[in-house]
Amino acid sequence: MLLCSLALLGSVVTAARAVTVYGQIPLAQTISADPTNTAIVAVKTPPAHSKAELIPQPIPNPPPPAAYTLNLQRDAAAVTGLSVPHVGAGFGGFSIEMSVISQVLGKNSSFIPVPWLNLMANLQERAGSVVVRLGGNTQEYAKLVESNPEPGNTFYKDMSDLQGTTLTPSVHYTKDMFYMASNISALVNVKFFLGIPFDDPVNWRLQIAENAQEILGDNLLGLQAGNEPDFYQLFQRRTVYSPQLYTEELHDLIAKIDANPRIPNKHMLLGPSVGSSIPGVTWTPEQVWETGWIDTFKDRLYAITVEHYPDNNCVAAFGGDGNTPAVIPQEVLSRYITHRAAVDLVSPYQNSGRLAAAAGKPFIMFETNTASCGGFPGISDSFTAALWGVDYGMQMAWSNFTHGMLHVGGQNVVYNPFTAPPTNQSAFNQWTVGPVYYSAIVLAEAFGKSNTSRIVDLWGNAGNVHTPSYAIYERDVLSKVALFNYVNDPSGASTSQVSITIPGGMPTTVKVKYLLADTLVTKSNITWAGQTLGNQLDSDGRFRGALNVTTINCDAGTCVVPVPAPGFALVFLDSTAEQVNVGQATHTFATTARTKAHNTAKVDPTVLATSNGHSGMNRDEGFGSTSVGSISAAPGRSMMLVEGLMTLGAVLAASAWVMRSVFR
Repeated sequence: MLLCSLALLGSVVTAARAVTVYGQIPLAQTISADPTNTAIVAVKTPPAHSKAELIPQPIPNPPPPAAYTLNLQRDAAAVTGLSVPHVGAGFGGFSIEMSVISQVLGKNSSFIPVPWLNLMANLQERAGSVVVRLGGNTQEYAKLVESNPEPGNTFYKDMSDLQGTTLTPSVHYTKDMFYMASNISALVNVKFFLGIPFDDPVNWRLQIAENAQEILGDNLLGLQAGNEPDFYQLFQRRTVYSPQLYTEELHDLIAKIDANPRIPNKHMLLGPSVGSSIPGVTWTPEQVWETGWIDTFKDRLYAITVEHYPDNNCVAAFGGDGNTPAVIPQEVLSRYITHRAAVDLVSPYQNSGRLAAAAGKPFIMFETNTASCGGFPGISDSFTAALWGVDYGMQMAWSNFTHGMLHVGGQNVVYNPFTAPPTNQSAFNQWTVGPVYYSAIVLAEAFGKSNTSRIVDLWGNAGNVHTPSYAIYERDVLSKVALFNYVNDPSGASTSQVSITIPGGMPTTVKVKYLLADTLVTKSNITWAGQTLGNQLDSDGRFRGALNVTTINCDAGTCVVPVPAPGFALVFLDSTAEQVNVGQATHTFATTARTKAHNTAKVDPTVLATSNGHSGMNRDEGFGSTSVGSISAAPGRSMMLVEGLMTLGAVLAASAWVMRSVFR
């Protein structure tokens, strides 16, 4: 989100022997590359790996009733207020800022991190496919170039081309970016969104549309036309701007697309992607709809998109004007552990959701997370965020959103669904899986692959905001019930006892999967159905531990499901449903690492730059690989060979090849 881009900020990296750290705040320090030097130098931990925890909220006074009943209908025809059917890829997707793509997806098309592939495979197993957006604010100034100064790197940040009031460098990328995305789609079923730069409405740069359609083919879903245009005037990207002027520019863009034979699909734009973050300053979606925008452009759109964060941490992250105090995470923790958080976030978009459904278009929350400018430490990286993400996702789905795209940044943010190690070499550390990734997993299982899932907010337990609940219908029959408990009470006294009844249709047993952690504020040992993706710097993207699915016997047409405090339960009324027995994905990518004798990593302060993702430097500057001689001067595209080799043996062989390419 553009609010994140407020000042130039230095980045820090976790220290390890033989690592050089330049320009560190408050004092630059160098760690000797001499292996005989055993001096220990204290280096600040990047925010993405902080272990600091907040104080849990007390039990609400009065506490929610511990026992309550949900009287449900078996047939969808008897239920009012159901959402549209959720069709296609899993509900939860990811928005990756263009400036940090190399940290997440790899340095080039032959250097794709295996942990990330495993994380996508887990979602594919549950939902069939995954949607990923590559772009953000840094897409607006992105430029296609023949090559970059660092051999073997697809991305480069041009510090001689600083843009806007935030002095954000433009991202230069090579054609290899499209091969990288295509190679990923050949390994796991990932579908992509990209964005057309909107910085120069006179000389449109359409190479991203040309190459994306040519190379990605059906794996390209849509092209964003403008990222948060309601911020363009505020941040001096336009002198004067309005919904009407944005509409006129979109007309001009479409005319250029129509005249371009290299863009055969003329009907895959995304917009208007308004941020709607500052009431009275930025635009509401309704101000855009009043121009006739939907009727005018619906035949040219793949989907209608908006972007929104519930809050921001910009003052703490970048400093302010001296008049606005920084948000204290402990003071806002309570806002994230109530059903009202999800309801209040989504309610402004209910009208837009209805309009999108009437126009026959998907409605996508194209960028969101717990808070812009990196999130709140202790909230965004704790179990609170996992529960909040599931509730928010289900509330969006009920309001006819078809996807919710969680934003991904670098080392200086705390809201990441997943974070690569402080360097891109696993010999130093492993990946960190954030709490909101578990949210995406739960949503994928809740909606499944049937393309018929419809959801309704039950407002159970007399509408108590600490114990929300939803029902999910598939093929017009009740299939799952989602139960939350936002109370933090390790004593067990606040465990909910939820009685589920279905007149004439209750099974004799139900299966339950639990999302659990010790407290709301814990950052470790989060489990889904008894399995975990590891703690900080401890994951290869694969679930660990035995799958634990609870069987609950029903008596006299009633099933009583306990929900720990805190916790979440997904109740499967059909014990034979495919998702019941899904744990670790069957299609995985093995990860190993060798001991290397030549490890040296550095961060050049000239490439540190502000971006949505933060720490969005070119992390490969000056080191590339830690194996001598392993970097080619040309972008690799060998991963394309995997596309026709999807037998089990070929997959394993391809996986081993990817592993060697990434971790050798």
